[in-house]
Amino acid sequence: MPKILVIVVTYNAQKWVKKCFRSLACSSVPVDVLVVDNGSTDETLPMIRADYPDVRIIETGENLGFGAANNIGLRIVLDEGYDFAYLLNQDAWLEHDTVWRLVEAYKPGWGILSPMQLGAYGRRDHRFNIKCGPYIDAALRRHYSKTMVVEVPFVMAAHWLVSREAIETVGGFSPAFKQYGEDDNWIDRLHYHGLHCGVVPESRAVHDRSSRYMSRDKRLELKCIAAVVKVSDPNRSFGWMRFREVLELIGMGFKNHSFVPWRFIHELRTRLPELKACREASLQKGAFLSE
Repeated sequence: MPKILVIVVTYNAQKWVKKCFRSLACSSVPVDVLVVDNGSTDETLPMIRADYPDVRIIETGENLGFGAANNIGLRIVLDEGYDFAYLLNQDAWLEHDTVWRLVEAYKPGWGILSPMQLGAYGRRDHRFNIKCGPYIDAALRRHYSKTMVVEVPFVMAAHWLVSREAIETVGGFSPAFKQYGEDDNWIDRLHYHGLHCGVVPESRAVHDRSSRYMSRDKRLELKCIAAVVKVSDPNRSFGWMRFREVLELIGMGFKNHSFVPWRFIHELRTRLPELKACREASLQKGAFLSE
């Protein structure tokens, strides 16, 4: 049986503690669980310590962001000889056989395997369906098997089974991203190194975003972060993308009658030296996971 470390980054997660950690305790494949807590001020940690004493907890004392906190766990995966990391959002949980079906389907060359990501009410998560649904549906029409893996260009990091091979090769999340865009960039780098990302349709898990509200300006800000993702993508020309994305942001501002993208242009241009340095560092094997 492979050795698997589940990494859960928490921040005021008490609403989901019971569902998330109970599902890990009930997994048909035994897993070790690491919580990296980003400075929770609610009952998250007392609840975990009381009900799940086997969970290892690292308290950062501050909000490091999703990527930097996960990097702490990924370093432990390498140092302690784990075969896989499973990155699990705090607002997500597994079915009994989720991990088993992913491990059963795994073959070398797959850097990331994800289950079908469902919403809290049992249907496909909306964003998952937009990003992955067309590839999954086309593959299911052509072929079906319980160990089938459908290759997709991107899948959200709420549920990632990540192979040791991928961690050793791609490394950790780039410090260029504190919140949002980290998973896009990591997958871009995965593809740069010739590894693959897939979904196992027979494996299912839940990502509960049912109560999450996002304002119009916040949605535009997330679209603006896509410019940083593209500039940071080692599969694209840095020189060309830094100009192209400014034009994209100008166009986005006109289309949406909003100053949000235009304000983001200054931030993007100011950050270009940092983004270039992070991009160059990300090409190295094991990037951002220095001992």
